Amino acid sequence: MTPPKLSLYVHFPWCVKKCPYCDFNSHQLKHDLPEHEYVTALIKDLEQDLPHVWGRTINTIFMGGGTPSLFSAQAMQQLMQQIRALLPLRPDAEVTMEVNPGSQEFDAFDGYLEAGINRLSFGVQSLDDDQLTMLGRVHDAHQAKKAVQAAQQAGYTNFNLDMMFGLPQQTLASAKTDLLQLLEMEPTHVSYYQLTIEPNTLFAVKTPAHLPDMELQHDMFLQGQEILEAQGFEQYEVSAYAKNNYRSEHNLNYWQFGDYLGIGAGAHSKITTGHNGQIQRQIKQKHPQMYLNHATTEKRIIDSRTLDESTLTFEFLLNSLRLKSTFTWKKYQAVTGLDASALQTKFQQEIPAEWFIADEVGLRLTDAGFLMSDDILQKFL
Repeated sequence: MTPPKLSLYVHFPWCVKKCPYCDFNSHQLKHDLPEHEYVTALIKDLEQDLPHVWGRTINTIFMGGGTPSLFSAQAMQQLMQQIRALLPLRPDAEVTMEVNPGSQEFDAFDGYLEAGINRLSFGVQSLDDDQLTMLGRVHDAHQAKKAVQAAQQAGYTNFNLDMMFGLPQQTLASAKTDLLQLLEMEPTHVSYYQLTIEPNTLFAVKTPAHLPDMELQHDMFLQGQEILEAQGFEQYEVSAYAKNNYRSEHNLNYWQFGDYLGIGAGAHSKITTGHNGQIQRQIKQKHPQMYLNHATTEKRIIDSRTLDESTLTFEFLLNSLRLKSTFTWKKYQAVTGLDASALQTKFQQEIPAEWFIADEVGLRLTDAGFLMSDDILQKFL
């Protein structure tokens, strides 16, 4: 079988400060950044993973974290040169780097652009300074605006801005003001998502007071959806909105159940292997020092497993149901090797009819089902 599109994910685990809502693999930087040592480890990690993807072209690269922009443009140049030397990279590949807008947390943007990073994703989260303080962010609204301006002046025309809603004491009016200010910065892509209290975060231990109730959060979501669509953004995923031709190709590959190779501390991989299309998942050492210690050995991998029938359907839906577009029964059968009739029957018997639309071609969620996707997924755990 022909394997799906392949992406590369590169994880940078350090932050200046751990945000209290963050459940990603990020660690506060307490000493000097081991920039050269970590880039070297990334390349050694990638070299050992090459046999899993021989002959396959990398279509997108995403540098996430943590805060990748703590690393200099020179370090990113070295990393990109080594990636190109080891793997075929599509000439027009989308290469994204996450940026923290805080001062002194990024190099000159023209250096990143020269390295081949052609898309940026700024973790703005809010343009209300009180909310930014509550969220534990190290930047203020002015710094966020200046960082985006600097990127535009350097030549960046493709960038995402993250913004949260459902913040403590936030009203419908203040959520609207926040989003409209964000759009004044002229992004090509917006990630607009609700503050969620995740387990094993500081907010899970001490949840902020006066969070909006579910009804108000729902109204904020619908208001944001209406504002963004009126400003020419198309919603193509539960929290992703894009101008024409500016969808995140890397994230789309995740949601369309494509393959991705992950390098770096705590990075995940999903690789389709062999003639039978088995899907392998892999996780790397999560703690930065443990990763650095074992980057040249098999001990860099802490979990490796093959997806089976009991997990394939859930993992397929976990990604596909995030998209507003239809997934086809043909695609489901091709990537899972499972008969689609059982999935069709389960939806018909266990999911409310007003939450989805299904025909002989495929299935998609309705607007009501889109908001209830977590409840739908619970049926397939």
